[in-house]
Amino acid sequence: MPIPTEPIGSIPRPAELLATMREHDEGRISDAALRSAESSALRDTLARFERTGSPIISDGEQTKPSFATYPLVGLTNLAPDGVVIPFADGHARQLPRLNAGPFRFGIHAATYLRAAQGYTRLPVKQAVISASALSLLYPQEGIPGYLREAFIEDLIRETVIDIRGCLEAGAACVQIDFTEGRLALKLDPSGGLLNSFVTLNNRVLEDFSTAERKRIGVHTCPGGDRDSTHSADVDYVSLLPALFRLEVGRFYVQLASELDHRRVLKAIQKVLVREQMLFVGVTDPIHPRIETPEEVRDRVLEAAEIIPIESLGTTDDCGFSPFADDTSTSRDIAFAKVQSRVEGTLLASQVLGV
Repeated sequence: MPIPTEPIGSIPRPAELLATMREHDEGRISDAALRSAESSALRDTLARFERTGSPIISDGEQTKPSFATYPLVGLTNLAPDGVVIPFADGHARQLPRLNAGPFRFGIHAATYLRAAQGYTRLPVKQAVISASALSLLYPQEGIPGYLREAFIEDLIRETVIDIRGCLEAGAACVQIDFTEGRLALKLDPSGGLLNSFVTLNNRVLEDFSTAERKRIGVHTCPGGDRDSTHSADVDYVSLLPALFRLEVGRFYVQLASELDHRRVLKAIQKVLVREQMLFVGVTDPIHPRIETPEEVRDRVLEAAEIIPIESLGTTDDCGFSPFADDTSTSRDIAFAKVQSRVEGTLLASQVLGV
């Protein structure tokens, strides 16, 4: 496809998989039964992605507990009472709290990537969680015998391993989920927290060559869970200068749900450099209405008036189910939106003659 288009990541899990996951958590079924259900969901997800015509696909994060907490699977040095993230509709998500060191990933993202590659011949992108999001696991009061500085060094090392493993396993690209960027400005309007997040993530990216960073991107949005957001009330434009200081080659930005697309695009135009790719969101995963291909086409054409066509791609605003138990969007709607994105991007490419 002349104008590239990629998914963000998650697809709602089948009801059968969610039921199996609950039964496994309750100790009522075996590990083997869970793996069988996960494999079935993964095969179905990849097959349905292929039918949309998407040139690059993902595993839909079918076997992750959430986009943010997959590295914590199997860890025993966690308590449940960590940072609380409130959403606009009143519900909240709570991260665990690290209560002892050292910090290590329980699972790395390349495990998910290799599983997906076994069921498709299409290029597969892999989403990973940012070091800045995982830094929230460390409690403000500290951990006896495990200084924050030691935790940060462990966190950087583990995040580098996570990304590098995906690149070496043949990921089409690696997307760092950075949904906490806009939230950081809500928590600290001075920008201090956001800048510390950018600095931490760039310490991770220092480990990669210029060529490798072209295959690494960052995704930003105001959160998306149960058809609600955690930071959509924060002015997007105030985030962008710090966001584009991240040393990556690809940026996946939520845009379809913004009220003023052109204002955001013009702000991005000022900070985007020639070597970087900008993937603009053209479908809204938390809105139930399915965009038509023509609506997607028009959103792409609008972006092409401001962003150089050689730097432009399309994506979805966010994943469709970043947390496994989020069933606010159906699988059918999610894949219909993906197909509209693919078809609309192609229509725009034809209009633009690329």
